Amino acid sequence: MITPMDTADLFEAIVNSSDAAVIAKDLDSRVLSWNPAAEAIFGWSADEMVGQSIRRIIPEDRQQEEDLILDRIKRGESATRMETVRLRKDGSTVEVAVLVSPVRNRAGEIVGASAICRDISGEVRTRQALTEVEQRFSLMADNISQLAWIADASGWIYWYNRRWFDYTGTSLEDMQGWGWQSVHHPDHVQRVTEYISQCFETGTAWEDTFPLRGVDGTYRWFLSRAVPLRDNDGKVLCWFGTNTDITEQRDAERRIEMLLMEVNHRSKNLLTVVQSLARRTAASHSGDFIKRLEQRIAGLAANQDVLVHRNWSAVPLKELIEAQLRFLENGLRQVSMDGPEVVVQPSAAEAVSMALHELATNAEKYGALSVPEGRVAISWEITGEGDAAEFALRWTESDGPAVRSPENKGFGSRIIEEVPRGKLRATVEIAYPPQGYSFTLRCPPQNVLACNE
Repeated sequence: MITPMDTADLFEAIVNSSDAAVIAKDLDSRVLSWNPAAEAIFGWSADEMVGQSIRRIIPEDRQQEEDLILDRIKRGESATRMETVRLRKDGSTVEVAVLVSPVRNRAGEIVGASAICRDISGEVRTRQALTEVEQRFSLMADNISQLAWIADASGWIYWYNRRWFDYTGTSLEDMQGWGWQSVHHPDHVQRVTEYISQCFETGTAWEDTFPLRGVDGTYRWFLSRAVPLRDNDGKVLCWFGTNTDITEQRDAERRIEMLLMEVNHRSKNLLTVVQSLARRTAASHSGDFIKRLEQRIAGLAANQDVLVHRNWSAVPLKELIEAQLRFLENGLRQVSMDGPEVVVQPSAAEAVSMALHELATNAEKYGALSVPEGRVAISWEITGEGDAAEFALRWTESDGPAVRSPENKGFGSRIIEEVPRGKLRATVEIAYPPQGYSFTLRCPPQNVLACNE
């Protein structure tokens, strides 16, 4: 059986063996007890502190903390917790966690307070180091050009960098877990989900290409990768992923492919034009056939040089049309042009030129320009104002051979239809009425005309 004296001795032994400072004080802040851990943490001995004010260890700029503690103790609040700074005997400071509780007498009256203080300097330094690491990581992650994210071992995404939210216009609440599916293109999301789920399950690095919807509602293409981060035993801890915007690169590759096909297509057409020149020259210049043919071929080559050296810079639309149709030579007499003086911007000149060249080549080979009586009317206009403004370019053939819709569309049709749609965001209408083939291009003026128009 433990006697009252034994209990007191046991309590004192517990307090004195604690690695936390255990301090008792009255309601006037005078220290009543000061254990060895308090001496170790603050540097003052019990003889130096007992009977002195606890404010001795409180920095001048934190004295209001003691006022707050005493106020709460007197109101009988069970405990006051805080992390703060206290003074050592040598004048240095120490980071401490403080828990202060009221002390009552046998009558239940509050007569003082007990404080338990722990030195948390190491913890604070660790937290500061972690905070600095997190800040550096966030600074790096939020300023890289890629969208970035982190998922747990199962694939549940719990962090995205700022660029992800800026691009998608979403929040972490929207995107966490598998919320990212909502910004994937519906034509790709099932495939992407199945593939990345398989990689999460097997711990295999993931790579895929797909479109993501931006805050403006448009989709851009991204090359996406994720790698598992493992512990020393090889267990997956988390996944780090990035999405790199490759829209321009993808478009450039497609443009290169299209241009290579266009070069091949134009080369074939050019040979057809040369053959046509040879036949027409032979028919009308039997005496000086070689000389006349050389002149026409030289004119054809000069036309190509003009287009190359101009580098598709801003050019009046009429001049652009004339340049593309110059190879027709006498056939130009069968072409009429009508429209206001407008200048085509460099980015649109290529699209318009490719379409016009293909239209002219087809007209000479199969359409209105393949017969002397055939006619081609080229017209352009700007209608409406403001957001309702529209630019229209029309190619209308008449008096040519009988027209019929082709069963299959070749590369030339792709040039005529897809190039303007892709580069100018234009609507293209193709018609095959009995009186002659027609082509109409419509788009906002700012997509094709120079800004000063």
